[in-house]
Amino acid sequence: MKKKIVILSGAGISAESGIKTFRDSGGLWESYDVQEVASIDGWYANPQLVNDFYNERRKQLKEAEPNQAHRIIAELERDFDVTVITQNVDDLHDRAGSSHIIHLHGELCKICNESKSYTVDIGYEPLEYGRLAPDGTLFRPFIVWFGEAVPLLLDAINEVKTADIVIIIGTSLNVYPAASLFEYAPRNSLIYLIDPNEVSVSSSRIEWIKEKATVGMELLKTKLYDLL
Repeated sequence: MKKKIVILSGAGISAESGIKTFRDSGGLWESYDVQEVASIDGWYANPQLVNDFYNERRKQLKEAEPNQAHRIIAELERDFDVTVITQNVDDLHDRAGSSHIIHLHGELCKICNESKSYTVDIGYEPLEYGRLAPDGTLFRPFIVWFGEAVPLLLDAINEVKTADIVIIIGTSLNVYPAASLFEYAPRNSLIYLIDPNEVSVSSSRIEWIKEKATVGMELLKTKLYDLL
């Protein structure tokens, strides 16, 4: 039976593919205040601004490519049972070949109606502001914003609860509830953290690899295959 690996990925893994992170610039993201473009209050205050912002993010994503960290994670499926739980809204894990992904905070390449009960995959195309869903509500980005519930959180918790190995990669562990997911790992599981920056985590169970995502995953791959 294959060992189960659960990957908890954040913005740092996609940064090496050219996707900018909003926490690297003091709460500004592409010169926008995060609360203006990544919160439900921001959407209600200025939906056109938010719509235009995510159109730009799709355009940027179209030019990005999965990096070696994404590819190694996908390759691990040959010998391990791998689940990726990502805070990222990009599709780089998908394009790298990972087959079991929980997009905790939504998907940039999709739009939805107000209740999120109806989704459309639009790829990297812009969403024309004012386009209505079949129920008459305004189409919006299929993103879980600050101030909204995280509907896939329980699914993510259940995956971590059954992990033999947890790999935390490219996340500052500052965005809750995602930041606490590793705490659901079984007592006998192995937990690795890949991040070159200081991370606020006090658990003695975690082995910290202080490298960027691509280098860290190369190093960790060797460790993982030594466990087989």
